[in-house]
Amino acid sequence: MMFRARKKSARDVSLYEPIGTDREGNEISLLDVIEYADPEIPEKIDLKDNTVYLYEVMHQILTARERQVLTMRYGLYGRQSVTQRETAAILGISRSYVSRIEKTAVQKLQKAFEKSGRSER
Repeated sequence: MMFRARKKSARDVSLYEPIGTDREGNEISLLDVIEYADPEIPEKIDLKDNTVYLYEVMHQILTARERQVLTMRYGLYGRQSVTQRETAAILGISRSYVSRIEKTAVQKLQKAFEKSGRSER
């Protein structure tokens, strides 16, 4: 039993273990070789997190009509975005009513983001 455990861990390699030297003679670790520092990663994570939160809040606080209008107007859930005029024609309501629904829904979402502390991100 102990032999198998050692055999499995024998292949483990530390990311900090030196694997060679660079041109100046400094040791290089495996981490130095595979590390990729994308400065946009934190922003991408925040965007993903806020998007998930947005969809959750939409289902919690918006009416079905408000969700439908925002989904059509902003192209959510992978849909193509459409104008207020096109949204009105599809839903059989006036363009001004689409505008009011959209404004109300966006204000509700803004309040939810502010209340959660996400608006500062």
